[in-house]
Amino acid sequence: MLAQLKSATVLGLSVYMVEIEVDAAAGLPAWDIVGLADTAVKESKERVRTAIKNAGYEVPPRRIVVNLAPAYLRKEGPSFDLAIAIAILSVTEQLHCDNLDSYLLLGELSLDGSLRPVRGILPISLEYSSSDYTLLVPAPNEEESAIGGTATFGFSHLRDVVHFLENPDQYQPVTVTLPDFSQLAAIQTLHDFSQVKGQSEAKRALEIAAAGNHNILMVGSPGSGKTMLSQALPGILPPLTFEESLSLSKIYSIAGLLPDKQPLVLQRPFRSPHHSASSASIIGGGRIPHPGEVSLSHHGVLFLDEFPEYRREVLEALRQPLEDGEVTVSRVQAQITFPCRFLLAASMNPCPCGYYNDPHRECTCTPATLHRYRSRISGPLLDRFDLQLEVVPVSFQELHREQPVEDSAAIRQRVIKARQIQQKRFANSGTIHNGAMTAAQIQAFCQLDQSSRTFLEQAFQKLGLSARAHNRILKVARTIADLSGAEQIQLPHLAEAIQYRTLDKKLWME
Repeated sequence: MLAQLKSATVLGLSVYMVEIEVDAAAGLPAWDIVGLADTAVKESKERVRTAIKNAGYEVPPRRIVVNLAPAYLRKEGPSFDLAIAIAILSVTEQLHCDNLDSYLLLGELSLDGSLRPVRGILPISLEYSSSDYTLLVPAPNEEESAIGGTATFGFSHLRDVVHFLENPDQYQPVTVTLPDFSQLAAIQTLHDFSQVKGQSEAKRALEIAAAGNHNILMVGSPGSGKTMLSQALPGILPPLTFEESLSLSKIYSIAGLLPDKQPLVLQRPFRSPHHSASSASIIGGGRIPHPGEVSLSHHGVLFLDEFPEYRREVLEALRQPLEDGEVTVSRVQAQITFPCRFLLAASMNPCPCGYYNDPHRECTCTPATLHRYRSRISGPLLDRFDLQLEVVPVSFQELHREQPVEDSAAIRQRVIKARQIQQKRFANSGTIHNGAMTAAQIQAFCQLDQSSRTFLEQAFQKLGLSARAHNRILKVARTIADLSGAEQIQLPHLAEAIQYRTLDKKLWME
């Protein structure tokens, strides 16, 4: 006898249907799983066998063969447990259901027959939202599946699934209410900008970075406030849109990082990996590639503290994702592309001892040590920072000044207004902020008058800027103009944008 039903798997962000075929023939009792299955899938025979028994059913002493088709596609993880168990109950006539082909089954089985949540439910549900399939998933995944739009039923135990398949009219599909994305609260950050004393120039630069999603590098002595400023940055970012939340939630679903009892990511991520992180953990990788920190920071902030301390190969691997907004991980078995349109905020000391040009401490680094330290950041990578900022130590007077300091909420409102201008400008173009403008969009939306063009030409020649730096200056100037509500880029906007490109000439070209 033969039973056939369907499940699905996720490879990167791509969804593939997997057909589960189970044959139970007379012969010596045995159980084989074929179809390019990994260890977790092959171990399912022990989980499924025990779960069926403890759920009150039987696994007859037959030769059972489970085939996962297509055979060329590698399958991983425990998400096929439920489908295999239902197929066995069907082929052994312990389950009577005439329309098994209309269901997609996903779920991991515990030994007592209860269902555990699995990864990747959201992209699978989105893939089949316009089909006639009904998704049967573990109860903890039911809201995540319903968000995707596919008719969904959630269950806690194998017995519940069997009862549903034999009595589907007694059940109602899961419904979920979407949050009002226009009313989402600000991200709860460790620090508020009102707690940061002084550093008005740094705050201004971070406001520009948030408004246009521009990458920013902060260089300063230890204790000058670089980390505190970066940790306050997410608090001035605008709320996620529904489309951004859905795109981000798909990545978190695949990574198994969706918040408990929350089917969508509702706040922009702030990721801060340690400088000992490997290239695979930052960029993404594994035998079957999984998203790395750059993708987990999609539509949010990736903060790299002590920037030169990261491995050279990790830093150089950032160059392509920063430019393209996506990262492609190639392996023998697959080539996977993940989105990674993030804001990179990096901080570093000016030298190994940290006190180069510090007004109060003397630097003890030799020229050779200084050169080795700064050369860890290559010119092409440095060129990809739209904003380069020197953070100077805060004076005692500024620390004890009683004058009220602008909080994150006020800055956030200006950032939101600037982003709204950009949304209208780039409507239906696929671009969502100034930092992602294409060359054609720069030409269309960053027009300069004659005086501004002459000023930019002089800066281009004097600073020895690259074509990439030229375009990034125009992007930043466009954001500064948006923050001021100006229709066209004016000379003060351009001058402010250029000043954020001079730090590399001051420190790296000495």
